[in-house]
This record gives sequence, C-alpha cells and structure tokens, in this order.
Amino acid sequence: MPRTLITGGAGFLGSHLCEKLLNAGHDVICMDNLSTGRIENIEHIHCREFQFIHQDVTQYLYVDGPIDYILHFASPASPLDYLEMPIQTLKVGSLGTHKTLGLARAKKATFLLASTSEVYGDPEVHPQNEEYWGNVNPIGPRGVYDEAKRFAEAMVMAYHRYHGIDTRIVRIFNTFGPRMRLDDGRVVPAFIEQALTGQPLTVFGDGKQTRSFCFVEDTIEGIYRLLMSNETTPVNVGATAEMTILDFATKIIELTGAKSPLIHKDLPVDDPKTRCPDLSKAKRILDWEPRVPFEEGLRRTIDFFRDKV
Repeated sequence: MPRTLITGGAGFLGSHLCEKLLNAGHDVICMDNLSTGRIENIEHIHCREFQFIHQDVTQYLYVDGPIDYILHFASPASPLDYLEMPIQTLKVGSLGTHKTLGLARAKKATFLLASTSEVYGDPEVHPQNEEYWGNVNPIGPRGVYDEAKRFAEAMVMAYHRYHGIDTRIVRIFNTFGPRMRLDDGRVVPAFIEQALTGQPLTVFGDGKQTRSFCFVEDTIEGIYRLLMSNETTPVNVGATAEMTILDFATKIIELTGAKSPLIHKDLPVDDPKTRCPDLSKAKRILDWEPRVPFEEGLRRTIDFFRDKV
C-alpha cells in the first residue's frame, strides 16, 4: 500500500486529495499548520489509513517510516490570504519546498508541486501554454505568491536534474467547489456569499476581465493522473470555458435567485486581465480534460455554501 504525505492537506484542494488518494488505496499523512486550512475539511475522515500532523513545513521536517509520494500543497492561495501573510507565503514556497524536497530525496519518494496559473502573471499570450514564461511583476503586491511559486518550480527542477528526484509540477488554474472558505477573498465564494445574504456583488474594475473555472472534482482527477504519470515538466490543469467576471456575477444571481445589484470597485494592482489554460499537453499526456459542466459544479457549490452563511 503506497504511503503518501500531503502538505496543506487540510486546505481546499488538499482535503479533496486526501480523499482521492485514500480511495485509491494509499495510506495518507495530512500535514497542515492550519493557517488557512481547516480541521473541518478532514474531520469526517475516520480510518486507520489516515493520519494528521499539525506542523509548519518551513520548520524542521521529519516523518517516520517510508514515504512513496509527497504532494506539496501548503501555501496561502487566495489574494486576501497571501497579501495578509506575504512573508509566510514566500517562506512556504522557498523553505517549505526545500524541506519537502529534502524529505523526498531521503525517502526516495515521488514529489509533486502544486504550482499555479499565477506563474504566468498578467499574460501577453492567450491561452497560456506551458512554454510561456509569463509576465510577472516581482516587486508588486502579488509578487509574493507569483514569485514563490516560480522559485518553487525552479527548485523542483533543480532537484530533479541534480539529485535525480522523480518530480511533477501541476499549474492549477481557477478551481472552485465545496470546502472553499467563504472569507478567502476569491471570486466564487465571495459572489456566492454576497448573493445568499442579499448583499451587492462586488465587481473589481469594469468586470470585463476573464476567468475560466474548473470544478474541484475535475482538478483533483487531473492532479492524480499527473502524479501517476512519468511527466516531469509542468502541466496545466484547469478549464477552458472562459467568461467575464460580469457574466459570472449574472450567473450567480440567476442560480441563487438573488436580487443583488452589482457594485464596482477599483481593480487590484497587477490583477490579470485574462486567464485561460492551453490544455493540449494535459489532453495528450494525461488523457484528461474537465468533465463536470460549469453550471452543475456551480449548483453543487452553492448548495454547499447555503449551510455555511
């Protein structure tokens, strides 16, 4: 039975990965310092194959026994979180990646890094493919997250080339679904909470910036397929159905039955105008693309949040 460590395992994506790998027959060690993760995301998991360790991965890292896979998902992932915790974000992308890679080397484990579409910055290429180097402002407020992930990717490839570690890098695009935090500042939970509580929906800028939204079930499947593959260079995982923020707000109002008006606020610094993955590589190598229709995923997410507001 494979034994797998997931850092950030009590977070949104991490908790879904814990379930996915348990269902695939793995022993799972979930490690999280709960700075943005929630115990409630994993408290329903009751089996002897699951273990929780409360720890910051930027500190001394030791796990007893063999480990076959390490998935490094520890990091603030929403603008609200990483702007409030800029130093911690930089540290988990650098020191945390270094320590988990060192553990992978010691255990001879396969290592998967959760990277992000933010490595592309405010892109000048559309859609974004894995060969694009990005357009990132390293000293802007979002640079703490963007550059932490870019550095983490560089370190993963260095360990792969120099130490021969078996590595994977997934670049995750906008993902939504149950277990997102209502207060994490991302557009999906923000709009849903505002609609369900009768507040105006806050649109930044003119709302014509575009995003593509992938349901969590599909994202997790793509990550799992990458983990089980032999691909060592970055792979995009996300959805290609693009929509403007204004259109997304309209859809949320429609599905919730809300009467909320829209209000506009200034666009945050370095907020990308477009975001959409080129999935050619994922389709070719992983035989993967999103399956859950956007509206179905959105309904399931709204149903989850109705009990939270």
